[in-house]
Amino acid sequence: MKLIAELIAQEEALEQVVVKGWVRSRRDSKEFSFFTINDGSCQGSLQAVVDQGIPGSETMTQANTGASVAITGNLVPSPGKNQKWELQATSFELIGESPEDFPLQKKGHTREFLREIAHLRPRTNLFGAVFRIRSRATYAVHSFFQERGFHNVHTPILTTSDCEGAGEMFQAVVPDKKEEFFGEPAFLTVSGQMEGEAYASALSRIYTFGPTFRAENSNTSRHAAEFWMIEPEMAFCDLDGDMDVAEEFLQYMIKDTLQSCAEDLAFLDKFVDKGLITRLEAMASASFARVSYREALEVLEQSGKKFEYECSFESGLQSEHERYLCEEHFQKPTIVYDYPKSVKPFYMKQNADGETVAAMDVLVQGIGELIGGSQREDDLEVLTKALEAHEIDAQHYAWYLDLRKYGSVPHAGFGLGFERLVMLLTGVSNIRDVIPFPRTPGNCKF
Repeated sequence: MKLIAELIAQEEALEQVVVKGWVRSRRDSKEFSFFTINDGSCQGSLQAVVDQGIPGSETMTQANTGASVAITGNLVPSPGKNQKWELQATSFELIGESPEDFPLQKKGHTREFLREIAHLRPRTNLFGAVFRIRSRATYAVHSFFQERGFHNVHTPILTTSDCEGAGEMFQAVVPDKKEEFFGEPAFLTVSGQMEGEAYASALSRIYTFGPTFRAENSNTSRHAAEFWMIEPEMAFCDLDGDMDVAEEFLQYMIKDTLQSCAEDLAFLDKFVDKGLITRLEAMASASFARVSYREALEVLEQSGKKFEYECSFESGLQSEHERYLCEEHFQKPTIVYDYPKSVKPFYMKQNADGETVAAMDVLVQGIGELIGGSQREDDLEVLTKALEAHEIDAQHYAWYLDLRKYGSVPHAGFGLGFERLVMLLTGVSNIRDVIPFPRTPGNCKF
């Protein structure tokens, strides 16, 4: 059996090739039928010419759109202008029938409709492209960190720590049980950061890549209740080093996608987001802008633009502010650093000015915040006081404080929502369309 991606790239004709896939279309004449077959291995499909009278041909009129088939034949040059090869069938097998009510007929479908049939939508050109790119990006994430001496750590999905400030949590309960299964309330994790810090304190450089959960009732195009997070933690690292790694990582991911997913990117550039490839190439080739939070406020205040939300030192940046900075003012990815400590969690390193912390966000066009990170507070006394200031029980974080008690070092890290990265790489503007089965408020189908 050969994948269609292999056959399309073939340099020479082949005999007795077996192709298995799903019928995209069938066109019949008296003596033969043309089948367009796709197996999901690439954007392209393969045309098969099936003559009447070959073994199995009596079933080919039952092979409607969506049916699965196996066709054996010879790969020969195609007389058509739009394809290099076609398959001259020598035998035909109908594997799985598809009735005429198959939802994905040869016509346009809205993305809202396709979300209702999320189990079938990967058979479309759009979602085939998106999820092939997502698959390659998963590989590239591991390649980037492994090539730089990072160790992959699987942090818990069930936790009693709320990683203060990361978001509302789903509680894990056993129905009809009065006692807590773990002896105390447990939740689905919002972040593997804190556990990652423990392993960075032993292995120096680690990264996590796993599912995380947020219980906010948010219905925006950038939020989901279940998503995947990439979270590196680095010992002996400060905020500048953290920003360097974040920028290097993002550019690595873009370059890998441009190089490895050219066919799918060309499709998306043509039909989803015109200018996608040009934008990605620009992001990959130029250094990101870097601006302090105070400087960012000055840019916003002097823009003359009327924003829906006020921008002030105490209020933090809203999505409209973030997108203005990277899309209109700097016109490239922008890193904002040194945020007010009043809008950030307790664990971030406090700066000498007493007002800001060594935090940073990476803002990108079309999305806004893509990466959020910081240097972590490594001073035991300062961290203990920060817990008190946030009215958090220090006993609950005794193990976290131990990391500052026994051989504490400067360390930093960041978190990146993988789905937002896939949105950036594909130009698809809704997070529901870059995760196989989206979980959002009111929706947990499939």
